[in-house]
Amino acid sequence: MNRNIVTTVLLSIFISISGFAQDKKWGLEECVNYALENNISIKQTALDTDLADQDLISAKGNFLPNVNASASQDWNFGSFIGQDGNRVSIDSRGNSFGLNTGVTLFNGFRNTSIYKQAQLGIESSELQLSILKDNISVNVVNQYLNILLNKENLKVAEEQVAITEKQVIQVSELVDSGVRPRADLFEVEAQLASDRERLTNVENSLELAKLALTQLLQISNEGFDVEEIELSLPEVLVEHKSSNEIYDYALQNRPEIKKAELDIENSILAIDIAKSAYYPTLSFGAGLGTSYQHFQGQEDLRVVIDPNDPTNISLVENGFWQQLEDNLGYNLGFRLDIPIFNRMQTKVSVDKAKINKERIAYSLDQAKQDLRSTIEQAYTDAKAAFKQFEASQVSLNAQKEAFKNAQESYNSGVMNSFEFEQVRNRLVNAEANLINAKYNFVFTTKVLDFYLGKPLTD
Repeated sequence: MNRNIVTTVLLSIFISISGFAQDKKWGLEECVNYALENNISIKQTALDTDLADQDLISAKGNFLPNVNASASQDWNFGSFIGQDGNRVSIDSRGNSFGLNTGVTLFNGFRNTSIYKQAQLGIESSELQLSILKDNISVNVVNQYLNILLNKENLKVAEEQVAITEKQVIQVSELVDSGVRPRADLFEVEAQLASDRERLTNVENSLELAKLALTQLLQISNEGFDVEEIELSLPEVLVEHKSSNEIYDYALQNRPEIKKAELDIENSILAIDIAKSAYYPTLSFGAGLGTSYQHFQGQEDLRVVIDPNDPTNISLVENGFWQQLEDNLGYNLGFRLDIPIFNRMQTKVSVDKAKINKERIAYSLDQAKQDLRSTIEQAYTDAKAAFKQFEASQVSLNAQKEAFKNAQESYNSGVMNSFEFEQVRNRLVNAEANLINAKYNFVFTTKVLDFYLGKPLTD
């Protein structure tokens, strides 16, 4: 009994949660923020920044000395040279221990250039992340507006079906009363079938638009819907400046341009790194070492001769720790390596680095040209879209008046069904054209906002 109660409660909670999830409507800002926080490509690119941080740590390490310790265990059989320098013909075992350090004092500023490259790498990865976030934000806004566009088209299609259904009822009554021929009813019913087909197509387009956005957000499309936004079209265009001013602003602020400029700096450092192979390398090293040796089958003893009486010879204990202390030695020194000829490898590396710098410089020029072309196209599209919107608005108003007159003429029997449907189709097309023009204008102005650094969700 208790198990049934628990099951019922859990099922009720699940149904409530599912109902809430289906009733939820996503706002534009919420969609953009969710995509930026959860998109897998963004997360992967963010890890590139972490990798760049590790490259910087590695570059800093090039300035530090390295420290290495060593230990060995050896067995010798037969004849060999002992620690005292004499040849010994006996089996033995021994140990050696060492500690060494070294640091590069000069290598043609190679380490310095690598460190600067690592710093640029962090900036470049952060800019690449910004570029990706911007692109995803624009795509989310575009798909969101596409849903709103299809929603408005759906409203128009539903209204047309409702109007045609009323006409079917009216014409049916007129046919039954003998005022209209049955052929008129067939034509209206055919138009209703056509309108319902159009409605189905718009519903499918709306579902596909929702699916596209949910795939971009990487969530399930089950029960997904968005909030509608009130658009204030006349105020949008006056906020924008000329395309040249937008381009000048974008040239100074867009991450694509900044990253291309960083790539040039990086290519210059690559030339310096290649040239560093022409310079000598100066390094400093130091170390200490000791050893222990034991003859198999013998005690660890050593011979001691009295310096005042050479005939006075004695044996003293010479164990592990004693040998390590007695054999402890130190060393330090400088090393200078001077390159003379390395089969033209350094020259080739330098020349290739210079060629790569020229290629990257062209990439910056191309990025600037692409930016100008995109902004000029977006600005021209925005002006054209606004003119199209104004023209579509005038056309829709005219088609509404024409439809009103045609409806009166049709109801009074002056206009036949074919002529009336021609007028109504022009009205439907005018409504669709206005909706498309409005959202086309909104999106193109959003593109301009994007290059002006304005939030896309405003």
